[in-house]
Amino acid sequence: MSNTDLTFNANQDKNQRLQKIYQDLRLKIYHGGGVKAAAKQHDKGKLLARERINYLKDKDADFMEIGTFTGHDMYAEHGGCPSGGVVGGITRVSGKLCVVVANDATVKAGAWFPITAKKNLRLQEIALENHIPIIYLVDSAGVYLPLQDEIFPDKEHFGRIFRNNAILSSKGIPQIAAVMGSCVAGGAYLPIMSDEALIVDKTGSIFLAGSYLVKAAIGETIDNETLGGSISQTDLSGVIDDRFPNDEACLDRIKFLVDKIGDFNLAGFNRKKALLPKGNSQDLNGILPFERSKPYASIDIIKRLVDESVFEEYKANFGKTILCGYARIDGWAVGIVANNREIIKNKKGEMQFGGVIYSDSADKAARFIMNCNQKKIPLVFLQDVTGFMVGSRSEHGGIIKDGAKMVNAMSNSTVPKFTVILGNSYGAGNYAMCGKAYDPRLILAWPSAKIAVMGGEQAAQVLLQIEKASLAKKGEDITPEKEQELLQKIIDRYNKQTTPEYAASRLWVDEIINPLDTRKWISTGIEMANHAPVQKYNVGVIQT
Repeated sequence: MSNTDLTFNANQDKNQRLQKIYQDLRLKIYHGGGVKAAAKQHDKGKLLARERINYLKDKDADFMEIGTFTGHDMYAEHGGCPSGGVVGGITRVSGKLCVVVANDATVKAGAWFPITAKKNLRLQEIALENHIPIIYLVDSAGVYLPLQDEIFPDKEHFGRIFRNNAILSSKGIPQIAAVMGSCVAGGAYLPIMSDEALIVDKTGSIFLAGSYLVKAAIGETIDNETLGGSISQTDLSGVIDDRFPNDEACLDRIKFLVDKIGDFNLAGFNRKKALLPKGNSQDLNGILPFERSKPYASIDIIKRLVDESVFEEYKANFGKTILCGYARIDGWAVGIVANNREIIKNKKGEMQFGGVIYSDSADKAARFIMNCNQKKIPLVFLQDVTGFMVGSRSEHGGIIKDGAKMVNAMSNSTVPKFTVILGNSYGAGNYAMCGKAYDPRLILAWPSAKIAVMGGEQAAQVLLQIEKASLAKKGEDITPEKEQELLQKIIDRYNKQTTPEYAASRLWVDEIINPLDTRKWISTGIEMANHAPVQKYNVGVIQT
């Protein structure tokens, strides 16, 4: 066995172990608020959030969950908030791609934490950008009061949900809501601002103020069922359209309603018969180095993601630290922009570091992005980037101007963009390669991803120098032992903040995925995006 084989096998083993860690964590998160909390829901005759989605979706359809890791390792002092207390994602209902959002009543009775609002807004954004129906399965006690100041009044807080209801409605994007548990206070507006509002008898209730608050406010004594139960809100108030005896019957009506939704104008992205890559997709785990600093041939990754492993490269001999080219993924035509992680020679014979964006690479990428917009081809960004090249030579050569050109072309792109973070995602490289701030339709991370302003070792050295200078001003000396201890502490803290679960818990990425599922995610994303017509591309001012 050659040294190359040994390296491949070692990478494969370590990457698969890492994926197993995330799969185990995912299964743990699926328990939500725990076994006892789940049993209480079942005792009431209710399905759990993921059970409701599983019943609602088509039998052979995947549920592409968004934000599984949302809230992970956050709010420990409040008992945690697995998946942000809400389960959501993309699936097929009655043959149509839909966004489904289901409150998890096992987590603080489905109360809204700050991260819950952020996740709901992200799911609404996906429906809005792609013009696909959105289904709300409501079962929530409303705002989590101990953190109300972090969720209530600001622009991207709780009230933005209802603003989005109105915007979705104005654009003719169908919204269907089912009240399957509590629905109180401001949260009551969500189902009623939807096109269809349904309720489950006995377990569902909807009102602006519950019986205790009514008693305190106006002195009226009344129980919650009489106040806002299914009969009151269908037969008396007419607030809800119809009531159903149980969760299953209510979900069956949603399937019926979705089945009647007409088709929308399509964007018209090019698709042919899907073909598998010639390269074995299982090789992805062996090609990608487990050590993030090691170089590798990014083209080998691309050839295991695209149909028949055919990648028609754009300007192959220019700007070599970024690979640009045309391909198909599951039949869909795509333009790929990928960081080249090989150590290469430029046109002058000079060595260039893989994963670094140089001026010529940025210029090439900008032109390719503009070409894809001209041809109406969706863009796929494969990130493994350490940033832009620095130093006097790069600065004098205009790296800022060329980087700005790439960022401008990418920011103004109107064809759908999809970002997959394979490895490093550092600094301005994250931005230029379509990070979260630049509106990718989906942004996904492999378990090997690292997201930060710079690498842990580099950042730690900078922070250490700042700390040493601060202590020196106070007249304190640092021994070599103390310096090493301080350095390691900074590295450990910084490295924790670069992990994909740290990013996913805060919704910097939509989901951590198995590399072998990358094709499926991108294909579903383009099919979803195909429901929304593409706007005219106007790149604005780009310096040449």
